[in-house]
Amino acid sequence: MDSLGGRIFATICLLATMVGILALIVLLADVLKSGWTWLSIDFITGLPSILPEEAGIYPALIGSIYLMILTAFFTLPIGVGTAIYLEEYAKDGKLKRIIETNISNLAGVPSIVYGLLGLALFVRALQMGSSLIAGALTLTLLILPIVIVSSQEALKSVPNSLRRASYGLGATKWETIRNVVLPKALPGIMTGTILSLSRAVGETAPLIMIGAATSMFTTPDGLFSQFSALPLQIYGWIQEPVEAFQNEIAAAGIILLLALLLTMNSIAVLIRNRYER
Repeated sequence: MDSLGGRIFATICLLATMVGILALIVLLADVLKSGWTWLSIDFITGLPSILPEEAGIYPALIGSIYLMILTAFFTLPIGVGTAIYLEEYAKDGKLKRIIETNISNLAGVPSIVYGLLGLALFVRALQMGSSLIAGALTLTLLILPIVIVSSQEALKSVPNSLRRASYGLGATKWETIRNVVLPKALPGIMTGTILSLSRAVGETAPLIMIGAATSMFTTPDGLFSQFSALPLQIYGWIQEPVEAFQNEIAAAGIILLLALLLTMNSIAVLIRNRYER
């Protein structure tokens, strides 16, 4: 039986857990109460309007989906490739430690700093303007350190005995990585990548810094098109003087954004469960 100190410690840990859960419940209840009645097919497929009853979110929803796809396209090969090099090819030494330390530090840099970097590099230096590809590349910079670190941890979790067994059967290093290491590390890599994308799709500050529109009446038709995104549209509605935009319409947009995030998180869980069998 646990001692009194152990029971007190367990109770404190339970209370700490409940604080986060209760905060989430209160937040969800408030958002659902305010925005649920405004959710409809017309709202999801409609265009923004100056009238609350005619407001829609379709261009921002499509913009967020395009952003997510492009960000995944850029992030996955660069992040996983970097992690494979650092874990499987790079020799232990001072240079490797410096690189890993800097990548870990970059994971904690505020998102608005990446927005400033995207503004200077993609928008101004490379003349991309406030385009869809500039937004995707800025979000790629934002989540790249997280994807690299999570992929490294997934690769480290593969037992070295499997690598040695593969080498013992005559496989080369590349064959061992392709046929043994990557399949075993795939659940961790995909989970970390999808959760990172979930963070990216909810970011507002970097997109505001590169000049993305808070409201658009058309969907992006190319990589260099102007775009909006769900967080930006919600931010724009909160700035409106009409109370219905600030409360109900913005809450409906938040519900849609949460649904998108929960869908991505569910996909991450399904992928992890499927490949862990």
